[in-house]
Order: sequence, then structure tokens, then C-alpha cells
Amino acid sequence: MKSIKREAIIEFEEKKSKFIGYIKPVSTITEAERFIGSIKKIHTTATHNVPLYRVIESGQEYFKYNDDGEPSNTAGKPMAEILKILDIYNVALVATRYFGGIKLGAGGLIRNYAKTAKLAVNEAEIVEYAERSIFILDYDYETTSEMETFLSENTQKFGIEILEKNYSNRVTMKILSNDEIESELNKLQKVIVIKV
Repeated sequence: MKSIKREAIIEFEEKKSKFIGYIKPVSTITEAERFIGSIKKIHTTATHNVPLYRVIESGQEYFKYNDDGEPSNTAGKPMAEILKILDIYNVALVATRYFGGIKLGAGGLIRNYAKTAKLAVNEAEIVEYAERSIFILDYDYETTSEMETFLSENTQKFGIEILEKNYSNRVTMKILSNDEIESELNKLQKVIVIKV
């Protein structure tokens, strides 16, 4: 099972129609829908914004797409097929099309929407899928430099993303990371670790 490494945007033209592909790694349906909504807001004048997401959330797969006004099965389905062939999960994708005045026909649409998905996936870089979780780390101010060193040394290895930092009596940090980090976090002496 695979996913993508990063958010990416691709663009190409076919017979004066402009295709723009937006892709993002996501962990939840809510995150996927928010991303799709944000792209639709950017391109309110586009002829079509074809949405797709494939997410595994709480052990359940959610695979949703539609043609956004293109002829049936000429847009969402060819993009979905690319994700199936490449075995890509936890991803949201939007193919934006600005019609250029020349009809592409069903075959042309299928080819170009599939191409949009393929180029976007390649640009975002395919990686082995790793289950990610949210961890809350709580520690005294004295431990700050030790934590900063730990995070800088392990960010790449575990795909750490800092979601929140709060400073009050103690430092509380919320991170999103690959699950393999848990055993490393538990080795830290002065840090309270809570897996959400």
C-alpha cells in the first residue's frame, strides 16, 4: 500500500483546454473534503473541478469521486483507476479544467483526466504508506532543547508534523507522525507521551 510524500500542483494544455491537477496527502475524510473545497474556491470560474479522495480512516476505506458535469465516467473514474493501479491511499485530488473551445470527445477526456492524476501523483512522489497518529507531548521547559534535538533528528525519518505548541506551566506539543515513532518517544525520560 502506498501514498504520496507531499502536496503538488501540475498543469498542461490539450487542444486549448487547460488542465490543472492538485493533490495532497490526507489522513481523514474531513481533511480531504476541506482540501477539495479550497480548490473549488480558487477556481470558481473553471468549467469543471473534478474531485476525488481515497482515505483509510479508522480501518475503513472511503473512495469517493464524481465527474463534476463531464460526461459520465470520463473524468472521476479514469482518475480513480490511476489510484487503483498505483495502489495509492490517503490522498485527495482535484482536476480543474478550463474548456478551450475544442471538444476532446469521451476518449480525449478519459485520457486527459487520467494523465492529470498520473502527473499529479508523480509530482507528489509515491512513498510506502505509513500509518500516522497524533501524539501529545508534555514536558518541562528544561527539556526543551532535548526535545528540539529529538525532533530535528527524527522529522525526516518519521514524517513529523508539528500541529500545535502551547506554553504555560509546561510545554505541550501536538504532533502528527508515523506510528513507528511511539517506541522512540517512550524512551524519552522527562516527557509525557499520549497517543490520541
